[in-house]
Amino acid sequence: MFIDIHAHAYRKPVPLPFGQFCTAEQVIIRYDKAGIEKGVLLPIVSPEIYLPQANEDILDMATQYPNRFIPFCNIDPRVMTNSVDAPLDHLLRYYKDKGCKGVGEIMLNVPVMNPMVQNLFKHAQDVGLPVTFDGSDQVGGDFGLYDDPGLPQLEHTLQRFSKLIMIGHGPVFWAEISRIDTPAQRKPAFNPDGIQVGWRPPSGPIKEEGVMPKLLRRYPNLYGELSDATTALSRDSKYGPKFLNEFQDKLLFGTDICGFDMPFGTMELLLKWRSEKKISEQVFNKIARENAIKLLGL
Repeated sequence: MFIDIHAHAYRKPVPLPFGQFCTAEQVIIRYDKAGIEKGVLLPIVSPEIYLPQANEDILDMATQYPNRFIPFCNIDPRVMTNSVDAPLDHLLRYYKDKGCKGVGEIMLNVPVMNPMVQNLFKHAQDVGLPVTFDGSDQVGGDFGLYDDPGLPQLEHTLQRFSKLIMIGHGPVFWAEISRIDTPAQRKPAFNPDGIQVGWRPPSGPIKEEGVMPKLLRRYPNLYGELSDATTALSRDSKYGPKFLNEFQDKLLFGTDICGFDMPFGTMELLLKWRSEKKISEQVFNKIARENAIKLLGL
């Protein structure tokens, strides 16, 4: 059985042009079919692309299905005072006491080193909650924390907050598994109508290792979440299993389920490589569930 470190659900449908989010009940239907024991529900609170939802909605769904959902809280760092010294620890302690196991998905579209984002990271570290973040290659017209090619802002953050567990997620993070040929390969852009344009992510054998594996080696507080990693891992059938074996203690299975029909590509890849004995049963179990149990204290 799997534990999903990254899932989304809305209490009631919202009118979005690119499809409806699952309800809690729909997520459970998918989980039952796929063999997923439980999952972490991440609230969306920044308005860059989706309609914000309340942390209380996540807590309600987790209370209704306590054996299937684990709540995260999410705090837009602009809340309360829209300043660099907002007392966000007050909110984070409140939600931790309510049972939330982490913070995220942090996806407002400002630089990682924005002082208000750094303030959120500081308080998350102080309160003892891991953070899941998404990234972007631009400021404006997108969602996710902006970082430069090579992820220097992420590295500075890992240095500043060495006790903060940071869970890397999204195309910008996973594109850096290899050396980037052109910066725009890191993430798809959006048309004015809000639909993503055609995109060619990095592909082909990995000739030169990128920054992201080096960061995983260098910083004990960095983890990788696999929901957007299918292309990055499968592009090189030799390097992909090697990567999983090396970082078996720092990788977390996730689906990033939004719509009901979303494929679970990383699940299929993990099962395939296990059956082909490219990864061992031990490595599979760590990534599929055991690392999440340990990290979140389940």
